[in-house]
Amino acid sequence: MSAVQASPGKEASAESTLVLPGVVGEPESRFRPTTAGWFARGSAWAALAWFVFAVPGNFLSPFDLHGEDIGHLITAAVFVIIGLSLNILIGYTGTISLGHQAFVGIGAFMAAYMEVDLGIDFWFAVPIAAIVGGLQAAVLGAISLRLTGLYFALVTFAYGVFTEESIFGIIGFTGGDAGKAVTRPMGFQSPMAYYYLCLAFVVVVLWLDWRLTRTKGGRALQALRENPRVASSYGINVKAYTLLAFVTSGVFAAVAGALFAHGKDLIVPQNFGFELALSFILMTVVGGLRNRAGVVIGSVFFALMEGGWLFKTWLFDTVGVDWLIEDGIGLPLSFVPHVLGPILLILTLTTHPGGLGQQIAPIKEWMLGRKFDIHTGKVRDVEVTDVRA
Repeated sequence: MSAVQASPGKEASAESTLVLPGVVGEPESRFRPTTAGWFARGSAWAALAWFVFAVPGNFLSPFDLHGEDIGHLITAAVFVIIGLSLNILIGYTGTISLGHQAFVGIGAFMAAYMEVDLGIDFWFAVPIAAIVGGLQAAVLGAISLRLTGLYFALVTFAYGVFTEESIFGIIGFTGGDAGKAVTRPMGFQSPMAYYYLCLAFVVVVLWLDWRLTRTKGGRALQALRENPRVASSYGINVKAYTLLAFVTSGVFAAVAGALFAHGKDLIVPQNFGFELALSFILMTVVGGLRNRAGVVIGSVFFALMEGGWLFKTWLFDTVGVDWLIEDGIGLPLSFVPHVLGPILLILTLTTHPGGLGQQIAPIKEWMLGRKFDIHTGKVRDVEVTDVRA
């Protein structure tokens, strides 16, 4: 009889053993939107597609956009590619570049030189510009990879100044102060058609960036940002993967430069000054490091602020407060981005370290079919690994 009966302690242990797997293995209820919820999300996606694709073409739009307005939207698409390229350096590896305008400028003038001086078609000039952008990034990266943090940033700053003062001064390459006039490719001569072409390039770059983060190399880049020494102890070649990030960023920036050259009637060396590099950093950080949606929105916002177009067209002409800025404060509209940009940077670092990406995270997750949560994507403090010192 004693062989059949178990002690009370053993019975309790057996009961707990039987119950625990059921509790631990119990599946959590997965959120599924209702029919009304899917309809609301579909309407939001339709509104976004209408704003991106239909409004520039004045299709079912209350706005009347002209060639100059479309030109600013082309610049916005180009800035998105630049923001994504810089996000690879700052966001994925924690390496800051103060000479990114040099990569963009080299890509722009290389594409212009290929077409104007050598007669090479647009579809060949852009890949050649991308290759040159990758090569210059590889050379610069190979020279400066032994440096990190502030010293690496100073090297990129020096390269940007060197490019402005020497390479951009080669008349045969850039045309000097006269610049170079580049025509748009066949079939995309109109501003609206070229805008859609730039959107196609944005989609390709977004897809490549998404694929990069899901490869072994992409995971290695993010490990470098967290701690290069720990990553090295796990067998990750720190220099090789940092160079990969630098080259990829250079390729994307050069492609953006080539598109920028064709979007303008004339490009001159003065288009690629150090102020542009600062704008690139501001729009990437304010948009939100490692957040594609945030970087896209931040890049578009800063691009439309260039020259004060966003405020003059969408705010001042509508609300009629331009007198307060120009007459009251005495600040030209073209200087508004230089004042507003640093203010947004300070607000980002102190109140919303995740940038615009943090602000839109609840809406983005909701549009993707998940439950709306106001705390989604919340970042409380700036991560020290965002930029390595």
